[in-house]
Amino acid sequence: MTVTDIEPFEGKDIMRVFVTGATGFIGSATVAELLGAGHEVVGLARSDASAEALVGAGAEVHRGDLEDLDSLRRGAAAADGVIHTAFIHDFSAIDSAGRTDLRAIEALGDELAGSGRPLVMTSGIGLLAPGRVATENGMPDPASRASHRSASEVAALALAERGVRSAIVRFPPTVHGEGDHGFVPMLIDGARTRGVAAYVGDGANRWSAVHRLDAARLFRLAVESAMAGSVLHGVAEEGVPTREIAEAIGRHLGVPTRSITPDEAVEHLGFIGVFFGADVRASSALTRERMGWEPEQPGLIADLDAGHYFAEASSAAR
Repeated sequence: MTVTDIEPFEGKDIMRVFVTGATGFIGSATVAELLGAGHEVVGLARSDASAEALVGAGAEVHRGDLEDLDSLRRGAAAADGVIHTAFIHDFSAIDSAGRTDLRAIEALGDELAGSGRPLVMTSGIGLLAPGRVATENGMPDPASRASHRSASEVAALALAERGVRSAIVRFPPTVHGEGDHGFVPMLIDGARTRGVAAYVGDGANRWSAVHRLDAARLFRLAVESAMAGSVLHGVAEEGVPTREIAEAIGRHLGVPTRSITPDEAVEHLGFIGVFFGADVRASSALTRERMGWEPEQPGLIADLDAGHYFAEASSAAR
């Protein structure tokens, strides 16, 4: 089967979709989006708590984890398509996490090879194009700090030549919304601990962003109809100035906002400090054109101003 032989799903039938990371921040929203569109969902669960959450959401349970490759193969074998959102977010062992991710994609791809079924994997924009606007045509530099994603992306795209309708969905540094436990809550915790909401330098560097519900809808569209070998960007806002992010945090916490130097960033914010000083802009123009995807949810600053980030942080602090 060649790439051109692979026909996308056209919304005429119900798909049975195997989702890894199904109880995670983005994965749980994706499960709800798929179920809401009438699809059947089987979620990978490595614990009883995850299994219970899936049942409560209306999905089926498939026990296993990213390192159980036989379990991944079985999940893919019984599905019409796979959405792979799981990743081990251990930044102290990020290269090892990348190798685990690669092995998972290879196992899933081997099972789907020659079937024309979709495999949609998750990646990040991160340091894809430092200082420039990252586009869907760019690929991560294997020598960069984003190299843990590079091999997985290459492997996923290569599956298109093996009869898999593979696609990559890249997300920005902040996928925001209720229940977020990523970079934005880390910034909030740092501001609460230090008594100041900091930005690096003049704070003019920008972070791209997307709401988790818009991200989930893009996943659904991708598993339904993305062409083989597609690279998609789940980006709603091309770039929000980091100073504006810090000012919103300071406003809600009632603490001052000030600039810190790059040398102070790690001490003040931890490992995220260097990243918060980076310019991480990205475009989704090609994705919108190809997929008909238009973000509908609030932007990052509006989401911060809704207040739930600070209520959650206060509860977590107690």
